[in-house]
Amino acid sequence: MITIPTAFARILAPSLAILSLTGCVTDTPPPVPSSDDLLISLETMQEVTRTLSSDAFEGREPGTPGGERTVDYLVEQFAAAGLQPGNGGSWVQDVPLIEITGSNHAPLTIGNRQFAFGSDWVGVSYRQTPRTVLEDSELVFVGFGINAPERGWNDYEGLDMRGKTALILVNDADYAAEGLEGPFNGRAMTYYGRWTYKYEEAARQGAAAAIIIHEDFPASYGWNVVETSWSGPQAFADTGNGGANATLVNGWIQSAAAREIFAAAGMDYEDMALAARSPGFTPVSLGQGVSTSFDNTVRRFSSQNVIGILPGTTAPDEYVLHTAHWDHLGICGEEGDADMICNGAVDNATGTAALVALAEAHAAAGPTQRSQVFLAVTAEESGLLGSEYYAANPVYPLHRTVGGVNIDALYVLGAASDVTVIGGGKSSLDDYLSTALAQQGRTATPDAAPQAGRYYRSDHFSLAKRGVPMFYIKSGQTLVDGGAAAGDAAYRDYNTNRYHAAGDEYSEDWDWAGVMQDLELYFLLARALGNSSDWPNWNPNDEFRAARDASCAAGNRGC
Repeated sequence: MITIPTAFARILAPSLAILSLTGCVTDTPPPVPSSDDLLISLETMQEVTRTLSSDAFEGREPGTPGGERTVDYLVEQFAAAGLQPGNGGSWVQDVPLIEITGSNHAPLTIGNRQFAFGSDWVGVSYRQTPRTVLEDSELVFVGFGINAPERGWNDYEGLDMRGKTALILVNDADYAAEGLEGPFNGRAMTYYGRWTYKYEEAARQGAAAAIIIHEDFPASYGWNVVETSWSGPQAFADTGNGGANATLVNGWIQSAAAREIFAAAGMDYEDMALAARSPGFTPVSLGQGVSTSFDNTVRRFSSQNVIGILPGTTAPDEYVLHTAHWDHLGICGEEGDADMICNGAVDNATGTAALVALAEAHAAAGPTQRSQVFLAVTAEESGLLGSEYYAANPVYPLHRTVGGVNIDALYVLGAASDVTVIGGGKSSLDDYLSTALAQQGRTATPDAAPQAGRYYRSDHFSLAKRGVPMFYIKSGQTLVDGGAAAGDAAYRDYNTNRYHAAGDEYSEDWDWAGVMQDLELYFLLARALGNSSDWPNWNPNDEFRAARDASCAAGNRGC
């Protein structure tokens, strides 16, 4: 008879309760460990976070010596945690990357008007060519640029976009709603509202270029963010085809410039934007040609995802996924600055350390029926590139991947009575979360800014858009000590003073209680999924449901 120590029983019992409540137990649960040493380790969290965010790792930028040291360190830590190499005997997956830097931008000429690069418009090419030339391409207003058959919506209906430039509204059609009801979930942005989707869909439609009209509220950030983000080097996962499947130019234009363009076509911008919010909107040519040109400098380099696995017992070819990005911004200061390194302690040394600590705990608790996979991805800060490459080239088939959790920036604020759920109400994973939170005595707080589309901005999105249900859970907002006001103040302080800055450094004074709560939650969710025979799916009419259904149907032994 195995004696379960009180501390570990407190962690393990909720996991078993979840399994019994969901009716998913298909076999005898694995043996229960018999030592308190098998708890999720605070010491591991502290040591790995401290190490990865030290100056020795130079901010963990991919393609640099600091990035290489990070990969080597994570391989050591995954092995020590009890994992096995996760890529056919190797710990790593090579990720080929492309960096394209545009220069010598000509103005964007539309009709007889010229718009200056930076102040009026920004644009890049995803194609690996030394020079980009767009010449007299017909400009077509396509509303929100959405083709969503499951929602009965197609802004490209009956339109041949070959050689033309799509002018597109930001966000999706019901972003101005007060609540969460509407064809695209009201105020909550869907995948169709993200700029990444709009460019991808324009390319699928055959467009030569795609230009999004910027407005602060529906974009959730100002023009300064757009100008800064789109006027320097742009990194991409190397698709192997030179970017031939992308549009020639992708860009943004100020709303004031867009108003001029519509006025020149004898149309009112506000009226057309309002019309585009209704189903059945008909795209309209603006009767003006679009031209611009710029040079491109192409740099090729590579980085690596780090992958470890704890094989399952009875269903080893079914996989529960844990993801976190290991990279950060590297040397980010100017010559002469007192501190030139963006160490990324919270973002995302904490999440990377969580992979190691959770791997230790799962290995100690014993394998689940399904395999547990731990994936530390590269180049998230460059646009989710490591996770995108993995999702496009999965080591473990996506139709055999049950679901998973993404861990991005654990806020070290102290214990909280809640967790923040990003993208709640999208899939049957919600049932697992509700039960686990009840066992913890915590509650779920919905995303406070659903219009910002945060579910589509971290590494789980690369898996989700291909159909894999993924949790994205952030640290709680209501602190045990100080309540919601204290939580809000702490979040604001971090985001204002340390996020993506040299001040995001490790502190020996951090209060880890909330982080350890979150790790316990991740552990419970993974145990429940790992010992279940269920296959979670997206809710009907969710934008990712069709991808999951198609993936499962196509698999030789699909979900």
